[in-house]
Amino acid sequence: MMRSALLRRGLLALGLLVGGLAAPPVRAQNSDPSFNVVNRSGRTIQELYVSSAQVNSWGQDLLGQNVLDNGRSFPVRLPSGQCVNDIRVVYDGGQSEERRAIDTCPLNEVVFGQGSGAPGGSGKGGAQAAGRTGNPSFNLVNRTRKTIQVLRASPSSQSSWGDDRLGDAVVAPGGTFAIRLPAGECNYDIRVEYDDRSAEERRAVDLCNVSSVTFP
Repeated sequence: MMRSALLRRGLLALGLLVGGLAAPPVRAQNSDPSFNVVNRSGRTIQELYVSSAQVNSWGQDLLGQNVLDNGRSFPVRLPSGQCVNDIRVVYDGGQSEERRAIDTCPLNEVVFGQGSGAPGGSGKGGAQAAGRTGNPSFNLVNRTRKTIQVLRASPSSQSSWGDDRLGDAVVAPGGTFAIRLPAGECNYDIRVEYDDRSAEERRAVDLCNVSSVTFP
C-alpha cells in the first residue's frame, strides 16, 4: 500500500516536471515606446524632434523654450504601439544628429554622445561641401509677411525640384517648420512659393552646415 502511494506521488511529480519543461516561456510584450533622451555629447541640445519612421515630417520641437544641457535627460512620451521612431537633435552652434528607425519600445533611454558619431556639419564650404555627405535636414523659418504654401528642396546635382516638402502644411509669417531630408548630399537648391503666387529660391545651400534656412 505504501509502495503504491509512493509510486503515484513519484509519477505525479515527474508529470509536473515534464509539463513545466514543455510549456512555452512567457515573455512580456512591451508596446510602450516612451523613453528618455540622454545628452552625453559635451554640448547643449537646443532642439529635439521625434516622429514615427512612417511619417514624412519632424513635427514640433519637443524642447520648446527649454534646452537639454550635457549630462541631463529629457522624457519623450509617445502613444502606445508607436515603436519605430526617428530622432533628431540640434546642438548649440547649429549642428545636428539623427537616429533613424529606432525601435524604442524595448529601450529606456537613447543616448547622444559617448562615441555614437559626431553630429553632421564640419564647417567646410565651397567645392569641398559639394562632394561631401551628411545630414541636410533643416528648419524652414518664415520671416516674411506672407504664408509659405510650398517648399521644394532637391540636391543641386539634380535638374528637377521634386515634390512639395510641406505636404498639407503651410508656414505662416513668423513660423518655423522642420524639413526632413535623407542623409546624403549636402548641397541643395531650395524654392518657396507664397500665398500671393510669388516665389523665392536659394541655390547651392550647404544644409549640412546650417540648422535653419530663413526667408527672406
